[in-house]
Amino acid sequence: MPEPVLLVLDADPPPRLGALTGRVQVRHTDAAGLAGVLPHADVLLVWDFTSDAVRSAWPGGGPRPAWVHTASAGVDRLLCPELAESDTVVTNARGVFEQPMSEYVAGLVLAFAKDLPGTLDLQRRRRWRHRETVRVAGSRAVVVGAGPVGREITRLLMALGVEVALVGRTARRTIHGAGDLDRLTARADWVICAAPLTPRTYGMFDSRFFGLMQPSAVFINVGRGPMVVQDDLVGALRSRWIAGAALDVFEREPLGPDSPLWDVPGLIVSPHMSGDAVGWRDRLGEQFVAMYERWEAGEPLPNVVDKRLGHIPSPDTEG
Repeated sequence: MPEPVLLVLDADPPPRLGALTGRVQVRHTDAAGLAGVLPHADVLLVWDFTSDAVRSAWPGGGPRPAWVHTASAGVDRLLCPELAESDTVVTNARGVFEQPMSEYVAGLVLAFAKDLPGTLDLQRRRRWRHRETVRVAGSRAVVVGAGPVGREITRLLMALGVEVALVGRTARRTIHGAGDLDRLTARADWVICAAPLTPRTYGMFDSRFFGLMQPSAVFINVGRGPMVVQDDLVGALRSRWIAGAALDVFEREPLGPDSPLWDVPGLIVSPHMSGDAVGWRDRLGEQFVAMYERWEAGEPLPNVVDKRLGHIPSPDTEG
């Protein structure tokens, strides 16, 4: 019986797959070559998770891999109607990014509360100006997205004494439903987006939403860029509808040097790095090898994405 073919949509540096030597034929491709080799693959590893190549190549003719794994939490750059309607199993990298992302969000909350951007700016200008800062303990946060990232953010913020309302697609147990979001936003000090990009969430953070926030509140997005109407956020910051914002994800990445976002007052811009702690690529490679061994043995795969929803369902509800 011939060895299975594992096709890797490459990025630099490539994944370390030495543990699979002699068990699978590993072939590599770039985005331009994907369509031509896709019919010959049993498994596709999307190592270049910033690429839209799968969504473009999948609708072509010929067989398709039985399993697609993306080295990312989000699957929005993969899914197209043909893949969503196929029998192909799609999995993601749940378990790798949650803790680093929650730490990053907690760092941003502390930075805004203690005005660390202001301190650094004053230091650069050699100015001594005493200020009072805001207590984090006792403040209120709304975390939008009740998946593993949102839950880990909630846990860490609660450890800092923040009162957190976690909002998911549907209400259950300790999680609020989407219908509660406006009410909760109006009294929150921190609004944090950690939700997946789906047709329901595209553009949900707009001028209407920012108008609900308190003038002293801060918006943080570590979810997906297209969930935010960027011009509306810029307008809210320039008009001082809200006190500040931090974006780690953007509608188009990388952010170009001519983007107006670099110069918006009160906005912290970071280059999609909230989940990328030292060693993250090694962890992604190790996770895939472990998952491949389960697939090879005919065992059920973890991290299976509901292609209709566009994410892994919560264990306590379908959404």
